[in-house]
Amino acid sequence: MIGNVSDAYNDYKIYPYALGNDRAEKDSAVSSSEECQTCKNRKYQDGSDEMVSFKSAAHISPQAAAGRVRAHEGEHVSNAYDKAAQKNGTVVYASVSIHTSVCPECGKTYVSGGTTNTAIRYPNEDNPYQKNRKAADATILPGANFDVAV
Repeated sequence: MIGNVSDAYNDYKIYPYALGNDRAEKDSAVSSSEECQTCKNRKYQDGSDEMVSFKSAAHISPQAAAGRVRAHEGEHVSNAYDKAAQKNGTVVYASVSIHTSVCPECGKTYVSGGTTNTAIRYPNEDNPYQKNRKAADATILPGANFDVAV
């Protein structure tokens, strides 16, 4: 998960008055072509215990943030599949969410982070419940698929 991350934005502006009002454009704090201080100083950092990108805080341009955050969260998904493969597990699901926020200074929407959720199922042969289930299945399954040629 990347926390305190942001940088991609839309070119939409929030106006204090109705669109088309000349005064609204003059009153906006930052024009659409320049970047406000908050957006300039925004940094992204990963808060997980995995070895992935963004372990130390780094700035990403607003135009590249969405792609970079998606790629970063993809690293977490890839790590889950690697971890499952190492211990004979199965990835049950992996989901990625990309979060957006609105800059309080300029009003632009930006990517504020991402979250990856994964679930891995590992076989547990030492678990007594697992052993009982296998024994019960062993008595039920033989003959379940019986083909007779006539």
